[in-house]
Amino acid sequence: MGRVIRTQRKGRGGIFRSHTRLRKGPVKLRNLDFAEKNGFIKGVVKEIIHEPGRGAPLARVNFHNPRKYKLDKELLICSEGMYTGQFIFCGKKAALHMGNVVPLSRVPDGCVICNLEAKTGDRGVIAKCSGDYATVVAHDVDRHRVKVRLPSGTKKWYKEECRCTIGIVAGGGRIDKPMLKAGRAFHKYRVKRNSWPKVRGVAMNPVEHPHGGGNHQHIGHPSTCARTAVPGQKAGMIAARRTGRQMGGGKKDIDNDN
Repeated sequence: MGRVIRTQRKGRGGIFRSHTRLRKGPVKLRNLDFAEKNGFIKGVVKEIIHEPGRGAPLARVNFHNPRKYKLDKELLICSEGMYTGQFIFCGKKAALHMGNVVPLSRVPDGCVICNLEAKTGDRGVIAKCSGDYATVVAHDVDRHRVKVRLPSGTKKWYKEECRCTIGIVAGGGRIDKPMLKAGRAFHKYRVKRNSWPKVRGVAMNPVEHPHGGGNHQHIGHPSTCARTAVPGQKAGMIAARRTGRQMGGGKKDIDNDN
């Protein structure tokens, strides 16, 4: 009986919980309402701010509440080229300008988008990292679906009512600059969560990890493990379909409409 390994300990929270004290708030699109479904609503970018632990800048946008005399203050992902004082339009009839929020049905093929909804009204979950974007590939008018190429390269159909922001997320090129020293990685992860530094399994003792022990640092058995493996055994490549180098190419762009 070995120790409880790191992957098991992460499930319980404790020291592995995310560091949220300095976060600015939930970053979401507006609540889907009558104004967005049938026309558009105008907002103004009040300021562009940095959130610790996030590469992309955020925009504080003020909208007039359609029902009451008050301002709705939203926190949106900043798309590249956004500036303070800019007017943002959200809705079905909004123009296709950078930073505006429109449903997928309005976006032409080949257009670059970000902050995309996976389900109608979930307020944006896809392509929110700095420099990230998705591309509209095709429209299926009969099924009311739109095919989108995601940042991972996979293509997926979404409902045409799902909203998205026009343009790419600001703050791109962040990973082009190397870390160079451990202190920078320390400060990067200090505001995110306890996930650095990571001790390799082969550098541990047999009691602490399935890959530990031996006279040389080697795994000693296949690096894959079953999906149904018990938690203390689940380390390495979990339920891998294949291992080794990817040889050959050209299969990525095959459209699979199913």
